[in-house]
Amino acid sequence: MTTTEQTSTKQDILEHLLQRGQATALELSETLDISPQAVRRHLKDLEAEELIEYELVQAGMGRPQHAYRLSRKGRDRFPNSHGKFAVSLLDTMAQTLGKEQVNNILQKQWQQKALDYRDRIGSGKLGERVAKLVDLRRAEGYMAEWYPIESETVQNGNCSQFMFTEHNCAISDVAETFPSVCSHELEMFATILPDCTVERTHWLINGQHRCGYMITKKSRS
Repeated sequence: MTTTEQTSTKQDILEHLLQRGQATALELSETLDISPQAVRRHLKDLEAEELIEYELVQAGMGRPQHAYRLSRKGRDRFPNSHGKFAVSLLDTMAQTLGKEQVNNILQKQWQQKALDYRDRIGSGKLGERVAKLVDLRRAEGYMAEWYPIESETVQNGNCSQFMFTEHNCAISDVAETFPSVCSHELEMFATILPDCTVERTHWLINGQHRCGYMITKKSRS
């Protein structure tokens, strides 16, 4: 295996862990279609680079297995929209204007972003709008996904409930210092999809491996 191929495989491992949260060597081997021995060599290298970490998990009656996940350094390998500069700028503004005023500015920014998103997403079927939202978020550096939730609630043959997930946060540095942006983001999604309820199910800030949102079309009264 060439150096380029090794680098590509390591990146595939990092991206899989970003999307799935954690995985064993065997799971990575099956998903990436490479030998368990090769996977373990890559995992050893990534661990030495402090890009991944692991914990022992019990699977059945056998020996505990190593479940690998990204370290903070590993997550920082993915786009974050120059988060450190943004945090520094917001800190300076907070010292000058006060933190409450900065939060008000951030809220107005999210409100403007929501209106822009809503114009670009349009008013088509819910599934089409969620798909467009995912495309917009991906263009901004988020590793976003969506899928329909099987439910008995179906309207005109269309699914009325979707899971929307983001496996990385393009503004993670800002969110850690100014967590109010996460509330504004949730409000933004609700504004974009006014005929739906949007509920946060997972949160990176709480140590989970993704941000998740349940989008449910409101029933007509």
